Amino acid sequence: MFLSRDSESASSKSWLGRDETMQDNLVNQTRQFRSADKESANDIGEPKTERQQVEEALRQAEQKYRNIFDNAVEGIFQTTPDGQYQTCNPALARIYGYDSPTELLENLTDIERQLYVDPQRRYEFIERLQACDSISTFESQVYRQDGSIIWISENARAVRDRDGNLLYYEGFVTDITQRKLAEQQLIQKDNLATLGKLLAGVAHEINNPVNFLCNNLPHAQEYAEELLNLLELYTKYYPQPIGEIQQQAEEIDLNFLVEDFPKTLSSIEIGANRIRQIVDSLRTVSGSDEERMQPIDIHQGIDSTLLILHHRLKPKGDHPGIAVFKEYEKLPLVECYPYRLNQVFMNLLCNAIDALDELRTQPLNLEGSYLQLTRPSIWISTEVIGSDAYPDSGSNLWVVVRIIDNGPGMTPEVKQRIFEPFFTTKPTGKGTGLGLSISYSIIVEEHGGYLKCISTPEQGTEFVIEIPVRRENVSGSLGTTGFK
Repeated sequence: MFLSRDSESASSKSWLGRDETMQDNLVNQTRQFRSADKESANDIGEPKTERQQVEEALRQAEQKYRNIFDNAVEGIFQTTPDGQYQTCNPALARIYGYDSPTELLENLTDIERQLYVDPQRRYEFIERLQACDSISTFESQVYRQDGSIIWISENARAVRDRDGNLLYYEGFVTDITQRKLAEQQLIQKDNLATLGKLLAGVAHEINNPVNFLCNNLPHAQEYAEELLNLLELYTKYYPQPIGEIQQQAEEIDLNFLVEDFPKTLSSIEIGANRIRQIVDSLRTVSGSDEERMQPIDIHQGIDSTLLILHHRLKPKGDHPGIAVFKEYEKLPLVECYPYRLNQVFMNLLCNAIDALDELRTQPLNLEGSYLQLTRPSIWISTEVIGSDAYPDSGSNLWVVVRIIDNGPGMTPEVKQRIFEPFFTTKPTGKGTGLGLSISYSIIVEEHGGYLKCISTPEQGTEFVIEIPVRRENVSGSLGTTGFK
């Protein structure tokens, strides 16, 4: 029943061999399973790699277009039909004066009322998109965040679903303010040049008969005086003329005629000289040599401008006229562009008159204020200052012209923006907003000078023009610092 030691040893060896065989089989099977797992994993991994490639391509494409969107120079937008921005890029935010697209989306929530200077432009924008689903070079004036006005050009399209329902508008915005400014300046310069030629022509045509009148008046006065002397002698030696002569003398009121005739000739002389002054002023202001820098008398340019504007300085109805006070120092001739400089005088004086007219047309309800107690007035003064004021300018002498009014003055916000192109406080249609901008350009860029504004509400306004007497050596850097 019991195995012997020998048989037990033989049996143990047999079981040991079987264990080794089973172990070998398990190892081989495990290797086979691992090999199969690898093959299976490879078979399953091939589709995953394709998806990864597609996803990577999509990610790269998205990043590419995101870079284009974020780094574009033009503003890019999507808006809802009711006038809200859905998305925009950084360029659009910069154009409209916001720090980021997020700030724009949070604050600019009503395009019609907040963006367009003329809200009607939004309706026109939508109407044109509804008519043809796309629009190009749609130009409008818009407000930036700080309230300044710029020009933009929009290219946009209407995006619809498969059923034709409108989803949103999308497009591009370009800031064209500098282009519009250049266009306006060219147009105004061309118009002024045309007007200047017209004025010069009119002045020339009027000048001939005026000269004829002025040159012959002294002779007429002399002849009249001789005839009156002869009549006086005749009356002295023939105090009792015949009845027919006596009757005629009474009918024409000879005594009054003798007294008034010299006065009439003197009035004609005054009128003729006035016409001659106006003609000379027209010729000065029109400036046929405006393209050439030449030495001129600054006072003559100011006086000619005042003469042209005389009709606006006279009393009107119940309102008093505008008083003009001049304090001129002796000035050297100043090298400048006469026509352009006279244009500055015209712009500044017209602005002063407009400000004073605003007071004249409003009821005086400012009881006790200086605006109610003082007569509308303009002060014009000139002086010469030495090179100490601008030691780096290269000019030894500078001429300073001050034009001051006692009008309503300006708030700090308005004063800060008066030299901005297209900025105006006048009602629509009353001004282009270019007068002071162009004046600034003429003084600073063309003449290397300075144009300053000093103003306080209810304390009037002062404009100060400072230009070098000689232009040759003036540093070009002055043009970047002319506003103070």
